[in-house]
Amino acid sequence: MHILVTGGAGFIGANFVQQVVREHPGTKVTVLDALTYAGDEHSLDPVADAITFVKGDVADADTVDPLVADADAVVHFAAESHNDNSLAEPWPFVRTNIVGTYTLLEAVRRHGTRYHHISTDEVYGDLELDDPAKFTPETPYNPSSPYSATKAGSDMLVRAWVRSFGVAATISNCSNNYGPYQHVEKFIPRQITNLIDGVRPKLYGTGQNVRDWIHVDDHNAAVWQILAQGRIGETYLIGADGEVDNKTVVETLLELMGQPADAYDLVSDRPGHDLRYAIDATRLREELGWEPRYTSFRDGLAATVAWYRANEDWWRPQKDATEAKYASLGR
Repeated sequence: MHILVTGGAGFIGANFVQQVVREHPGTKVTVLDALTYAGDEHSLDPVADAITFVKGDVADADTVDPLVADADAVVHFAAESHNDNSLAEPWPFVRTNIVGTYTLLEAVRRHGTRYHHISTDEVYGDLELDDPAKFTPETPYNPSSPYSATKAGSDMLVRAWVRSFGVAATISNCSNNYGPYQHVEKFIPRQITNLIDGVRPKLYGTGQNVRDWIHVDDHNAAVWQILAQGRIGETYLIGADGEVDNKTVVETLLELMGQPADAYDLVSDRPGHDLRYAIDATRLREELGWEPRYTSFRDGLAATVAWYRANEDWWRPQKDATEAKYASLGR
């Protein structure tokens, strides 16, 4: 099989590429990535000799079309994905998440290529903190930021191309990922790298917001199973029953890194900050037999802390610019 991985130099995509090369020998992998600030070709260094890398934009049809024509399947990770950035400047999210998805869908339609679309649980909006419900594939969409709205729009495009044109596509909506190679602008790596630098972690609001965490390796194992065995036209939710509030995440990090559990600061909440996400992954588990390897969030977090301690040369170049940006926002 020859797969084209868009956004393959980003956090989840790079881990996926490494996992495919490691666990599915014989699979040919081409990576398409624009190398925006969140993409880092060095994230692919461990497998650089085993893949083909193309620098390019998923919204550029002239770049996309020949790559899709040469592939058996496309796995579309490429996305603008930071909520704060989408509030400050929505257009890049529209271009990459909407126009980029449209461009890929038209290419796979022309060439009859299998397509898997990576999305997020944020398209469903949020749940109340005391609500026992979880998101299912039937949950109505209710996005609350330009980021989640553009991802919701891209999901709808995929469904329309399946129904209208017979494109062989599947969708997965995943909960919050953590693990190696995640940009330091994101919540968990920002707190880890701040602690390494002797800086107190920061929490939005009161830290009660809940996310359903999943290790990136577990997410990517599920993506491979969906690509290989998923029913065309189906949506699969990927989650590992990892609901934890942000305050507990920070307190666990402080404990793992030898600091007092209350050694953090509260900062003003961001606009439209979703309260709680929770994934019901029953379809994925029952139909495809997927199970997470990291069943303990604390164990996965400890492994992530160890990776950032051991790979300062990877994240250090990003750190100063990221913190300067947060400082300008008072966060």
